[in-house]
Amino acid sequence: MGATMGALATDVKIIDVDTHYSEPADLWTARVPAKFHDLVPHQVGSDEKGFAWLVNGDEVLSARAGAGSVINKDGTKTALWDWDIQAGRRVGEVHPASHDPRERVDFMTEQGIFAQIIYPNIAGFGGHKLMKLPRDLSRLIVETYNDAIAEMQEVSNGRLFPQALVPFWDIDLAVEEVERAATKLDLRGIVMCSEPHSAGFPDLVDRHWDPLWEACTEFGMPINLHVGASEFSMDTFMNGAWPSLPHHRRHVVGSCLIELHNARVLSNLLTSDLLVRFPETKWVSVESGIGWIPYVIERLEYQLRDTTPDGRGFDQPFPSELFRRQVYACFWFEDIGPRKLLEDIGVDNVMFETDFPHPTCLYPSAREHALRVLAPWGEDVQRKVLQDNAAKLYRIAV
Repeated sequence: MGATMGALATDVKIIDVDTHYSEPADLWTARVPAKFHDLVPHQVGSDEKGFAWLVNGDEVLSARAGAGSVINKDGTKTALWDWDIQAGRRVGEVHPASHDPRERVDFMTEQGIFAQIIYPNIAGFGGHKLMKLPRDLSRLIVETYNDAIAEMQEVSNGRLFPQALVPFWDIDLAVEEVERAATKLDLRGIVMCSEPHSAGFPDLVDRHWDPLWEACTEFGMPINLHVGASEFSMDTFMNGAWPSLPHHRRHVVGSCLIELHNARVLSNLLTSDLLVRFPETKWVSVESGIGWIPYVIERLEYQLRDTTPDGRGFDQPFPSELFRRQVYACFWFEDIGPRKLLEDIGVDNVMFETDFPHPTCLYPSAREHALRVLAPWGEDVQRKVLQDNAAKLYRIAV
């Protein structure tokens, strides 16, 4: 099937399932009473000395208040070798599509992208940077953020779909926020810390989390596991490279390893009984590529198929079955994975992302790349991977 060039689905409405929001400095302070301004995330500093994000008074949330965007105001892209990894530039210095929803929609139209799923920056990709704050404060920060992104979704007219933060550090509040996000704010999924046990909470398989998975099932909210969404994965990013490598090369190695860290997350998820206990939940491995997935599943099943002399063995569906039933993954820069491995992974389980406006984002030819690497599979598969799978999962009208 993948050997010959197929037709191009040139009319496909591409849904980009991983982009990021460069939060404006006043995202929180503009929405809470003045007495909370020093408690919620806020920026302090100067043009000369730089700015930082602080929270809960003087606690450092991020030592540098960079926008995390490599797309310049004039539409050019800054090369990794010329970008300050620690700070980059501030929100007002990068392309307005990085932070302004109306500008983002116009930018998407120019790029041939119909809709985008959006993840946070400053709170952490799983909201895990907030979990050590006082409970009332962290709840205020989460709810304020979700209110703000609901406004973004509304003004986008069905083009932008930010994913909700949940205060997972309090299971009752987490369940309440999932319900509020789904029923009051019309948000279409949640971001979740992939390894909460990195901070002393139970791991995701523990029944402590059952009420959260029940809520996600009830309200049809996909559970998104973005790379870098735990202290373990961030340690992989920071310390995976050998110390003698120059700074930028360490960044490249760390980026590769943090994406492969999701292999660890999915290995645990697929060999546990969590998906068996909650068969209607949907899980997404975000910004982690797809080329490694066939190997990991094959490796897991090779060992799991071993049996004892009396016939005892693995007593639930195998990882490949659970993956195809409940798990999604997405690619962006890859060529080999989408071109050769879709049948092994499952054409119903793969989606497309650009990672806009982060350093590895596909720009300016994301649409062309997506159509090219999927061309061997033909128009029907292109439409599934680029449009239909995401439209169904996130309930996006196309």
